[in-house]
Amino acid sequence: MQNFSSFKFSPTAFAVITACVLATGGALVFSGASRAADEPKAGQPRPALTVSTAQPQRMPVPLRLAANGNIAAWQEASIGAESNGLRLTEVRVNVGDVVKAGQVLATFSADTVLADVAQSRASLLEAQANAAEAAANADRARSLQATGALSQQQIQQFTTAEQTAQARVEAAKAALNAQQLRLKYTQVVAPDSGVISARTATVGAVVGAGTELFRMVRKGRLEWRAEVTSTELRRIQPGAKVSVTAASGAAAEGSVRMVAPTVDPQTRNALVYVDLPANTDFRAGMFARGEFALGSSDALTVPQEALVVRDGFSYVFVVGGDQRVQMRKVQTGRRVADRVEVLSGLDAGASVAVRGAGFLNDGDLVRVAAPAAAPAAGKQSSSQHFMQKVPVALVNHAQTAIN
Repeated sequence: MQNFSSFKFSPTAFAVITACVLATGGALVFSGASRAADEPKAGQPRPALTVSTAQPQRMPVPLRLAANGNIAAWQEASIGAESNGLRLTEVRVNVGDVVKAGQVLATFSADTVLADVAQSRASLLEAQANAAEAAANADRARSLQATGALSQQQIQQFTTAEQTAQARVEAAKAALNAQQLRLKYTQVVAPDSGVISARTATVGAVVGAGTELFRMVRKGRLEWRAEVTSTELRRIQPGAKVSVTAASGAAAEGSVRMVAPTVDPQTRNALVYVDLPANTDFRAGMFARGEFALGSSDALTVPQEALVVRDGFSYVFVVGGDQRVQMRKVQTGRRVADRVEVLSGLDAGASVAVRGAGFLNDGDLVRVAAPAAAPAAGKQSSSQHFMQKVPVALVNHAQTAIN
């Protein structure tokens, strides 16, 4: 005890130890005060959850009409054989090929047709020679009409022979044109530009006139034929934009070309023809779903996180002035981004719980989280100010006591 009592602290050591003791005590005082502020007073109920709140907002929401339908060719062309009884010698295109108007798609054997053309040309030359002779005889007969060397009946016979010979010339020309047309038909050409969608032509086959050889999608254009109920037809106008998504995942923006003038009496649906852009991943025959853009309208919306679905219905929790929530059933409508339209069941001035709404029940007491505010630059908290000021005071006090 004597040794301990005779032990003396240096002034600096005494100041440092005193500062540490008081700093620790101050921290404990502040932490205790903070816990006391967070804990509810005796006899008061504890909040079930801390939630964030938001008020419904009015904002423009796009008006869209969903429909289903099939993708089909804008127009199809059936390309068939126009010659009868000829053998197919060459097929130059296949399914999927892009062709241009006038392009040769297939050829038939032209040997027999060439022979018929030569025969018709010879018949024409013979008819022209006979017509020249008949014309000369008729001219001589008309020159002798005034002399009386030939009777009127004979002159009439020469004139008629001239006209008959000229008619035979015209008939021979027509026969030659017909054979030349058959020769032209030995080549099957594309009537328009487009994409070959089907092919039945086979090399070596002898087909009759009118037999289909190819089927083509004209211009390569496709359209979406949407089925729309008769009650919604008045909302769709030509030129409206449409977002079309096929079952394969391919998507494109189209525009309404026309609305069918009739409605199916069985389904009460009408077809709406939507032009699709070229060079897309759509294929004729695909099923697709689309949405018609019909403008926009103002709507009362809430964050999607504020909606709670229970038993198949949508609810929101309205926070009252007493910090208790009231569960209200609402009817939802359109969705845009992370907000949902509320059609009924909610007032525009209500405050709804957002974060944590899925864990609430009707009548729960909640604590509303205040929005976090960043401390201003250059300002210090009271605890920081205390920790900076205490060591200086303790050192001054220690020095005064030692002196």
